[in-house]
Amino acid sequence: MKVATSTAFIVGMLSCASAFGLHGAERSTATSVMRNVGFSGRTSKPMVQAVDVQGNRLTSSAMTLQSSASDVPSGGAVVAKKSSAIDFGLIVYFALWYLGNYYYNITNKMALNAAGGKTGFPMAISSMQLGVGALYALFLWLAPDARKKPTISKNDLVKMLPVAFCFMGAHSASVFAMGAGAVSFAQIVKAAEPAFAAVLSQFVYNKPVSKAKWWCLPIVIGGVILASVKELDFAWSALISACIANMFAAVKGNENKKLMETAGLKDRIGSVGNQFALTTILGFLMSLPIVFLQEGSRMKEFVNIVKTTPAVWANIAASGLWFYGYNEVATMTLKKTGAVTQSVANTAKRVIVIVGVALVLGESLDPIKLLGCSIGIAGVLLYSVIDNFVKPKAAIVKK
Repeated sequence: MKVATSTAFIVGMLSCASAFGLHGAERSTATSVMRNVGFSGRTSKPMVQAVDVQGNRLTSSAMTLQSSASDVPSGGAVVAKKSSAIDFGLIVYFALWYLGNYYYNITNKMALNAAGGKTGFPMAISSMQLGVGALYALFLWLAPDARKKPTISKNDLVKMLPVAFCFMGAHSASVFAMGAGAVSFAQIVKAAEPAFAAVLSQFVYNKPVSKAKWWCLPIVIGGVILASVKELDFAWSALISACIANMFAAVKGNENKKLMETAGLKDRIGSVGNQFALTTILGFLMSLPIVFLQEGSRMKEFVNIVKTTPAVWANIAASGLWFYGYNEVATMTLKKTGAVTQSVANTAKRVIVIVGVALVLGESLDPIKLLGCSIGIAGVLLYSVIDNFVKPKAAIVKK
């Protein structure tokens, strides 16, 4: 009953999320125009008309200009009116993003434990999670008035393959890491993704990283190392898998930027939701050969576990929906926010997931681990925003 309720809630979340706009309520200033209308319905001139200091009659446009000029302060500075409207749609999207990420980590870990834990079937589970997302994406395209289908070509699909492969690799490696060790530990290591992104950008994609960002990386790495010292559920396989996930995620980010530079591709895809849907479907298809290479010899055992253990298939379905839902909502949310807001939001998400999941699953929260986690995540936040503080100073020096 709990599983059915949870799944129904997920589907409801995914279905209603698009109903909320990400733009806040806009305030419009109404301007009043004085008109005298006769009984015949035609506008008549007022009996008393405005004149300037020289006795000349003022037209309506001249009166408007004078009225606008009177609103300007004596110093000549134009004061912009601040809008106090709260963007409730954006708040809802943030809430769904955090909630989805939180429940994905819990249901994913429960599926891994029910299927055998460290000696289970992480590749098959990660592939099935992508499959659940792919089915949901296809449903949205087939359902009437749900989502407009993309109009991409075969060449567009071929160009999307590197991004989809890296997306699949990052997801599968993350599932491996969470199956081999504690979810909180895997999340702490994954927080070090900027270090991998910096190395790739600098030496592979020829996109230099600022010195200020390089100085932030020792803080991130030091925090991860400190958190690992007192990790009761430490496993080298979890550490290596999380690092591989970071590498795939960093490559995906750079490849996605290159992909979006393709002329006309954004228009052919149609929306952010379509882009994530295509990436998920392609990632699922590319994961199938790896499943059979990695766990093909034990596939009968996995099928039997799925048939006889409801906790496996139920949590795979739930985690697949949570994964697809929170990623799509996160993509749509981050697209509508600034760089600093994105950095703070991602940092807050890490903290909520690490602490919340550890409490629910009974994982260790040693003070040294929490200290390392805090240092690492603070380093990630500093890495994300440091250029906003350093660049203005450099510009002043040049002047």
